[in-house]
Amino acid sequence: MKYSKEGYIKLLSKTFKNENEVLEEIINLNAILALPKGTEVFVSDVHGEYEPFIHILNSGAGRVRSKIDLAFGDTLEQTEKNKLATLIAYPEEKMKQIKENDQNTKEWYKISIARLVEICRRAGGKYTRSKVRKALPKFKYIIDELLHVPEEVDNKEEYYNSIILSIIDLGIAEEFIIALCDAIKQMSIDHLHLVGDIFDRGLHPDYIIERLMKFHSLDIEWGNHDILWMGAAVREQGLYCKCYKNMCKIWKYENT
Repeated sequence: MKYSKEGYIKLLSKTFKNENEVLEEIINLNAILALPKGTEVFVSDVHGEYEPFIHILNSGAGRVRSKIDLAFGDTLEQTEKNKLATLIAYPEEKMKQIKENDQNTKEWYKISIARLVEICRRAGGKYTRSKVRKALPKFKYIIDELLHVPEEVDNKEEYYNSIILSIIDLGIAEEFIIALCDAIKQMSIDHLHLVGDIFDRGLHPDYIIERLMKFHSLDIEWGNHDILWMGAAVREQGLYCKCYKNMCKIWKYENT
């Protein structure tokens, strides 16, 4: 369909209130084109293996480790970098372990939050500030403030530390750390491509599908095993029998 100038203006008016908003969006889109391209990850042959698949997402397909190296270089020992990578991948489990070991949790929270903010800053370096803010699941204002403390602020370090100490004193350090870890993981994988075979012999393709339904940006190319299970779902006899046989094996494995 060919539009006149008036036709384009009518279409734009559905999204933008005035000419200034249109100009701002043009400037914003041109600026985005000048940024580095976000990381795209290709994964295939998951075959219902939930734990290995989730580890790929939690580690940002290796990108989280590279962000840690970029943020701290040689200033942190490798053991400390490993602990940070584990914290980002599995924050709830790591924090439970810290509390069980009776460590100085307040000091650990302070150090960990400061380090995670720096990694988050590196992970969001290739995105616009608006996109980074949208990637933050919770505490958007506080995290954004920590990521972008103005250089001209007097006593910048004191200002920065006061925010972190307030987070700890208010008892929201664990939630805040989880939010930072989730943001880092999301920004480490800008787009996910699932290239066939989510289903098959693994125990939990249903868990994988549920996780994918919550993922921020992805596309799926169905594989032959996926088509097999789709056919079984609509009771195509031959495919149903084959999948039933697989399910019996899974049931036997889970109950041994």
